[in-house]
Amino acid sequence: MPTGTVRIRLRPANSSRLSFGVQLSLIFFAIAYAGLMLRNTPVEQDFRWLHYVFLAVCAAYLGFMLVHNAPVFGTQSYFEFAPGYLVHKAGLFRAKQVFAAEQMSLLELLPRQLRVRLRDGNIHVLNMREVKGTRRRALLRGQLESFAQRYAVELREETPAGKTA
Repeated sequence: MPTGTVRIRLRPANSSRLSFGVQLSLIFFAIAYAGLMLRNTPVEQDFRWLHYVFLAVCAAYLGFMLVHNAPVFGTQSYFEFAPGYLVHKAGLFRAKQVFAAEQMSLLELLPRQLRVRLRDGNIHVLNMREVKGTRRRALLRGQLESFAQRYAVELREETPAGKTA
């Protein structure tokens, strides 16, 4: 990593409707079901190949979940503070979103999200549930404050009670 960059790992599973553990449980159940169906289906039946297809799809989804949510090939989901830029990478199969400091008009830190408002009117939202742990949240807050101060970007912070700090 180049000097002056700070990378905060995100957990995309924290913002999904089902938790990572529930997703894993469901996929292991589906794999076990496919295995039992293969074991109990006679070899002579014509639709036996559908069980193999179902098992392959379940295994592929399990691989996707593990790669997307766990740092199997390194950190794939992160929020990075680089000199003059904020970089958001939402996962292995998604492109990086790079925001230059001179294009930003406002950073809004809300209890459940971080909004990056650009001068052209676009808004990028980062779900704060993806930032797991109090140390990572404190690191994110500190990096946002120093980034906003260094590049003269307004930082607006709202506390959980609804008051703007």
